[in-house]
Amino acid sequence: MEEQIGSKALRPNPALEPLKVLVGQWQTTGSHPYLPGIILHGRTTFDWLAGGAFLIMHTEIDHPSFPDGVAIFSSDDVAKTYFQLSFDERGISRKYDMTMTGNQLKWWRDEPSFSQRCTMTIEDNGNKIESQGEMSREGAAWEKDLALTYVRVR
Repeated sequence: MEEQIGSKALRPNPALEPLKVLVGQWQTTGSHPYLPGIILHGRTTFDWLAGGAFLIMHTEIDHPSFPDGVAIFSSDDVAKTYFQLSFDERGISRKYDMTMTGNQLKWWRDEPSFSQRCTMTIEDNGNKIESQGEMSREGAAWEKDLALTYVRVR
């Protein structure tokens, strides 16, 4: 049997070790300021990809205003930076810079036409995450965006 090309690189990325707390399946509930009074329900999974070289996130929310999405988390070991590449069912792809400090994962995208940032606070021994997004359109003031509570299923 022939060995898979690049198989020696299919191993855990030590720089992503702090993100292991995310691995698993999550139920989400949340809200968005543009949809007052509506409780949003969804699911998210985080899994290791390529033997742990990357972390992959799959998301869906049961509301037509929110596209299903996928994101890959990685790092630049020399620069000591982290980033996320996302893609959704609308065909929109974005790059976010990231930090993980203590129990807070933050990601952001500074793009003049539409900037976003999100803070995820990990609680309850890694079984709950509170997430608050913010957005800025055309350089205007930051405003609240999607807020989600993640509860670990497995």
